[in-house]
Amino acid sequence: MATVDLATGGAPLTVLSEDEVMFRDLVRGFAQDTVRPLVHQMDEQQKMSPDLIRQCFEMGLMGIEVPEEHGGTGASFFTAALVVEELSRVDASVGVLVDVQNTLVNNAFLRWGSEDLKAKYLPQLSAERVGAYALSEAGSGSDAFALATKAVKVDGGFRVTGTKLWITNGNEAEIFIIFANANPEAGYKGITAFIVEKDFDGFSVGKKEDKLGIRASSTTELLLKDVFVPEENVLGEVGKGYKTAIETLNEGRIGIGAQMIGIGQGALDATVKYVQEREQFGKRISDFQGVQFQLAQMATELEAARLMVYNAARLKDAGLPFLQEAAMAKLFSSQVAQKITSTCVDLYGGYGFTREYPVEKFYRDSKIGSIYEGTSNMQLQTIAKNLIK
Repeated sequence: MATVDLATGGAPLTVLSEDEVMFRDLVRGFAQDTVRPLVHQMDEQQKMSPDLIRQCFEMGLMGIEVPEEHGGTGASFFTAALVVEELSRVDASVGVLVDVQNTLVNNAFLRWGSEDLKAKYLPQLSAERVGAYALSEAGSGSDAFALATKAVKVDGGFRVTGTKLWITNGNEAEIFIIFANANPEAGYKGITAFIVEKDFDGFSVGKKEDKLGIRASSTTELLLKDVFVPEENVLGEVGKGYKTAIETLNEGRIGIGAQMIGIGQGALDATVKYVQEREQFGKRISDFQGVQFQLAQMATELEAARLMVYNAARLKDAGLPFLQEAAMAKLFSSQVAQKITSTCVDLYGGYGFTREYPVEKFYRDSKIGSIYEGTSNMQLQTIAKNLIK
């Protein structure tokens, strides 16, 4: 991939700056050399390697957009998307660990945090402490604002009580953004975002889900029993948490799009190699036109998805509207990832159905893309509303 000075304008979406190429190549090497040997074991054990998490911090992957004065890398949102894509080409579990840290948790602090909150927490999130974003509940999935978790005002802060579900990074995280309703009578306008640390009294991590895919990534419930949260740990304004949630998730969807194109690329890479090695009827199966056409179709759809994800990320960095583009990118990339990984399993034949080869894991990992951070139906609704308004 060529490089260009993006400051000159008019650059193709997939052409990267020198800094972007350097970061991408660094992460690509890390994924191949360090992550790949651990993928099967982490998937089987359903546990992320603590040493691998430490190395992600040491490489600056956990604070990509965080300014250098707060201990971060000081790079762009687009760079974060590139990192998620490259990691997900090898293991989508590591990809989503880094994605949630950057596109949800850090982004929320950067946009909504007071200067004191940024100074206190961003250096920790960049250097050593994993973060998690806790919005979902048993009765609050796609209807994200039907929160049952309550926050009661007391002297010096709030008492928060409730249960959160489907929280990515739940086991590894030490800093949590918790959404609770501080004024239920006001409906969604009572929703407020709070910063909760793992050692706060009354806070605990509950059940860990046994999942189809991204199994090394922990997905847990969080239990809050009369947890005292100091007033200074309100993220943004009281009653404006709905705005924090919506706008942060809009950005996070681009990260999931990057994860999906990484999964698709990883599966396609493995399959292109396999069909050139596997022989049937006296020749490589890559010599059959029917196989070639399937490879070409997958590569074409993957490139289209990549362009959509890159475009949404570039728009975000440029400060331009990106709501519809982000929804489209997540919707389409998740569809493409599922289609590509399924076709790759087919091309592997019986081997593709076994865990000895990589494509069955890519296939399992791809399914989550149409579910979390807004289901495909919610993305369709967002796109339709934007068209009809």
